Amino acid sequence: MTGAELTHPRADATDDAAVVHRVLAGDSMAFALLMRRFNGRLYRLARAIVGDGAEAEDALQDAYFNAYRCLRQFRGDSSLATWLSRLVVNECLGRMRRSARRQNVIPMTPSPADGEIEAVPSDEVGSPEAAADRAQMRAILERRIDALPESFRAVFVLRSVEELSVEETAECLAIPAETVRSRHFRAKSLLREALAREVDIAERNVWEFAGERCDRIVARVLSRIAASGR
Repeated sequence: MTGAELTHPRADATDDAAVVHRVLAGDSMAFALLMRRFNGRLYRLARAIVGDGAEAEDALQDAYFNAYRCLRQFRGDSSLATWLSRLVVNECLGRMRRSARRQNVIPMTPSPADGEIEAVPSDEVGSPEAAADRAQMRAILERRIDALPESFRAVFVLRSVEELSVEETAECLAIPAETVRSRHFRAKSLLREALAREVDIAERNVWEFAGERCDRIVARVLSRIAASGR
């Protein structure tokens, strides 16, 4: 298998079941293909649950290792993506339970406050200024997603970012479909409120004219006044 195949796994028409068969036959590089295929979704899922990038990477690594060791248990009753998602969820929740940093772990079960921000469109290539603006907006959105209650984050990421259906999300997280709907609705409401506050603050400083730009205009006008002799 070439590096190009690993970098662009979907360019290969091989389906998940065939790749699993290759792994079970001893082809470890085929497992690398699976990891590259699902890395984005599974990392975002782990990140949504544990709330920390480094911890999410560690959890994903351990989940992959467990998946490799017990791959023969995959029977195809659900999709491979769903099966791997469950392993990631279990690994993340296990880490949270073992963590001394938290006294009260919030499990992925219904809660009284559970109650559906649309998926952010994919970025188009633009000017450096536009790219910087998108990066800033993405950073704001990521910070606000981090601030969501733990029970909402994974649902929001799977539904709005990964665009899974309600049923697929419920299967991945082992929660009822109605809980998925209520948490997604509540997560979007909280994000809209938080982002609206960000916009309100930004509006007060729109097209701000200060610092060097202000100094430059003042200096130029004073220079013209001095040159006019008046």
